[in-house]
Amino acid sequence: MRILLLCSSFNGLTQRIWTDLRGDGHEVTTQTASSDAAIRGAVAATDPDVIICPFLKERVPDDVWSSRPTVILHPGPEGDRGPSSLDWAISEAEPAWGVTALGAIGEMDAGPIWGTRTFALPADPPRKSTLYAGPVTEAAAALAREVVAKVADPAFAPRPLDYSRPGVHGRLRPTMRQVDRRFSWSDPTEDVLRRIRAADGSPGVRTELAGLPVSVFDAHRGPATPGEPGTIALRRHGAVLVRTGDGALWIGHLRPIGDGPRVKLPATAVLRDRLGGVPESLEPLGAPGGGYREITYQRHGPVGVVGFDFYNGAMSTAQCHRLAAALRAAAAQDTSVLVLRGGQFFSNGIHLNVIEARPDSAAEAWRNINAINDVCREIITCTHQLVVAAVGGNAGAGGVMLGLGADQVLVRAGVVLNPHYRTMGLSGSEYWTYTLPRRVGAAEAQRLTGECLPIGAAEAVSTGLADAVLPGSPDEFDARVLEHAFRLATADGLAQHLAAKAAARAADERQRPLETYRIRELAEMSRDIFDDRYCFASARHAFVTKRPAPAAEQARHAELVSPAAGS
Repeated sequence: MRILLLCSSFNGLTQRIWTDLRGDGHEVTTQTASSDAAIRGAVAATDPDVIICPFLKERVPDDVWSSRPTVILHPGPEGDRGPSSLDWAISEAEPAWGVTALGAIGEMDAGPIWGTRTFALPADPPRKSTLYAGPVTEAAAALAREVVAKVADPAFAPRPLDYSRPGVHGRLRPTMRQVDRRFSWSDPTEDVLRRIRAADGSPGVRTELAGLPVSVFDAHRGPATPGEPGTIALRRHGAVLVRTGDGALWIGHLRPIGDGPRVKLPATAVLRDRLGGVPESLEPLGAPGGGYREITYQRHGPVGVVGFDFYNGAMSTAQCHRLAAALRAAAAQDTSVLVLRGGQFFSNGIHLNVIEARPDSAAEAWRNINAINDVCREIITCTHQLVVAAVGGNAGAGGVMLGLGADQVLVRAGVVLNPHYRTMGLSGSEYWTYTLPRRVGAAEAQRLTGECLPIGAAEAVSTGLADAVLPGSPDEFDARVLEHAFRLATADGLAQHLAAKAAARAADERQRPLETYRIRELAEMSRDIFDDRYCFASARHAFVTKRPAPAAEQARHAELVSPAAGS
């Protein structure tokens, strides 16, 4: 079947549906809804049997939706309407939510029903970004397949939206404004937490910290400390502990409001000189009552698990240094298997926001790529333990390559990987020229890094990029990974397996030292970063600010990073 995915951007949800439908054997094309003319042109060029809109803010032209099936995937239960569906659901503590496939008509979100999926919402308020990347994406992906099946069924007809039907409880909700999100730091902790998480990762909630107008993100419960609400009690690893009416919250990220670049950054980077006298927390963030912790280590008998959960999967220089140290400590333990477990995102590589915000952005990019290389080196050179990379969330660029240094790569069903760099104007490092061809072969490595297309979990296994797909929710995936690791650690022949691993690494080192791969990669990256040969600066700025690059830069970037351009 010919399918056109019409979207506002090729985001994670759209990529998931694209990989699923292509994996099912369909001919799938994507089109960004940049203008009515662009939409009409894509329809004329592809002549789709169905148009599916996974993430669309714009209206579909009347002549398009009236000429062929056009289905919107709306992130709300049947009857829900409006652009702030998830924001309201989290803010109002809805016990259950859903996704609805509905036909496009002239009135937004009011078309006939093609299908719906519902799911429970946790009592603990989820981050909007987590809800969207998790249950919403799973439901939407299932609905997309359902829509395709119904298009092929001549007996199917969508039913009108009817608010008198039992179970249709949704309603038209207005766009949530900042006045609707507003809170006071003297409010109860749970109220503040819910409001912040309902706006995470966009648009955040406007407030003031240390006298600076900011939008706040990435909130986690913290230990209560005496003091005035709204004042900062502690700082630790980029986060600040802000007192509330009856407790405190760790705030991980802020975006300044007003003049200057509005870039979302670790809280301490935004507040900087306003934190004089605020002590560094000596208690680990993961301690009881302490709130979140970015890096953890847990031991389960012969299995050690290094967990890391960096906001949006971005890894700054400082975070890479801490993760490399954690891996060294884990490798020094007397365990047989080391599991490297990511969070909501496994990893998306270097931290573009932090790089963009630095006055010496090129130098910071250089520091960052060297720091993440150090993490990769710890994984590759860990030879007296089997290393398992547990990829439970999406990964991109260097974040994909980071996991390839492990002996086994396990991916959760539904995960989307983007094993390429060129869309950001980079040739890449993270020892990918060693680990990727070793797994998939030279030709496939060239295809994956040159085509700049996402791949799903099943394709990752079929190409050799990953070793197995494990089903289930993130928690179920983590449990299955641990079971798998325990079987590896207690299997007969483990000693021989480890000896063979060490011998293979030694043979590779004799043939070509590992550091030569790094040197060659960094020689290319130095041209990307300091000479800006592939427009890294403009691509990074456009990505961070969510604004398009100048037309001339777009044209030059497209020419330089096309697969035919080489690396």
